[in-house]
Amino acid sequence: MRQPNRHSSASSRREFLKQTGALGAALYVGSQSLKAQETERSANNEIRFACIGVEGKGSSDRDDAGRHGKIVALCDVDSDRLEKAAARYPQAKKYTDFRKMFDEMSKDIDAVTVSTPDHTHAVSAARALREGKHVFCQKPLTYTVQEARLLHDLASEKKLCTQMGNQGTASGGLREAVQIIRKGDLGAVKEVHIWTNRPIWPQGLGRPTAAETPPKTLDWDLWLGPAPERPYNSAYAPFKWRGWLDFGTGALGDMACHTMNMSVMALDLFDPVSVVAESSGIIENESYPKNSKITYKFKANDKRGPVTLYWYDGGNRPDPALMPGVKQGASGSLVIGEKGLIFSDNDYHGTYTLLPTEQWKDYTKPEYKVSPGHFKEFADAIKENKPELAVSNFDYACRLTETVLLGNVALRAGKEIEWDGVNMKVTNVPEANKFLTREYRKGWELF
Repeated sequence: MRQPNRHSSASSRREFLKQTGALGAALYVGSQSLKAQETERSANNEIRFACIGVEGKGSSDRDDAGRHGKIVALCDVDSDRLEKAAARYPQAKKYTDFRKMFDEMSKDIDAVTVSTPDHTHAVSAARALREGKHVFCQKPLTYTVQEARLLHDLASEKKLCTQMGNQGTASGGLREAVQIIRKGDLGAVKEVHIWTNRPIWPQGLGRPTAAETPPKTLDWDLWLGPAPERPYNSAYAPFKWRGWLDFGTGALGDMACHTMNMSVMALDLFDPVSVVAESSGIIENESYPKNSKITYKFKANDKRGPVTLYWYDGGNRPDPALMPGVKQGASGSLVIGEKGLIFSDNDYHGTYTLLPTEQWKDYTKPEYKVSPGHFKEFADAIKENKPELAVSNFDYACRLTETVLLGNVALRAGKEIEWDGVNMKVTNVPEANKFLTREYRKGWELF
């Protein structure tokens, strides 16, 4: 595979910060941080999509692509899943290896959806970007912090249209809540609490000792992708991979790009100065803990004062006294301002409640730009050559993903980490820097 251009971490980060500085405008009137992409194809032409990962969440992404363009290629490492999708899109060519797909028909592809397990997001998306393809990639955007930085740089350099699959970004509730916070109607925000019912899969386990025979339909080597070789076991696939360090990103990776989205967007919660995790413990360097509480601290910027964000999973919850008069629920978020609170028990922030309710009964809610739909934003961005039309484009999504994944770095480090975002470096625990990246199997290298 081709190697990326290498940049110094500092110069890359300065560009990162420059391009995401106008996020507020991007959500409502369109950021001007990227030039319109020049393309040889007419804006009226049909978008030709290739879909990598075509069942599970991939089925909805695949069908969204089919509604907004023409699916010319389907790729999945499981032949049963591939054939099921092919029955719906018989005109599409079928592949089990996306690398071969690009080798054979790159010129026939305009855009790609990536809906695979976390550990193969970046290798799929980076190949597509290097081939000059627009990319819609599921959350979390990447498996590591370094991968998020790479995808940002590739999309920016090539001026491609991108979108992460955190669909709540398009909801009216999230956009309205963001505006309330940005206007200052909550007053100064000092704390954010986010909790989830995840994990809903096994975690806190050691490596299975049995070597099972993979299903006949599954190409186990391709499923492993960049991860180290190990025998197949049903404890990993098709569903339980999220809890294993080699494949998934745990509870944080599954839900935080949804549940942190509103507060991160409203308050620019990027590059925490420190992150510390309390948990039941990483097990044998194999699986994520059964439960955790992670504390992110963000320094003041020119728009707000310092903010502390608390993440809870595995049954941990914030103190119910923080949100009087409402039922906490299994998942939710709470933004605490000096003048009031925003509470949501919706993972995607489609709905929210201002607290205390009596105080806000005559409140006039702010205006916001209504989304035409999360995937349609992506398709419109391609057709109009305006990457900024997709609000969770990689300018924003890569930074959100970095914030999320630094929690996993702290979990694995077992110590409070201090973060230098410009240089992409943990400064106080040098051994934690190895968790910012991974080793890639031969044939799957990114760097």
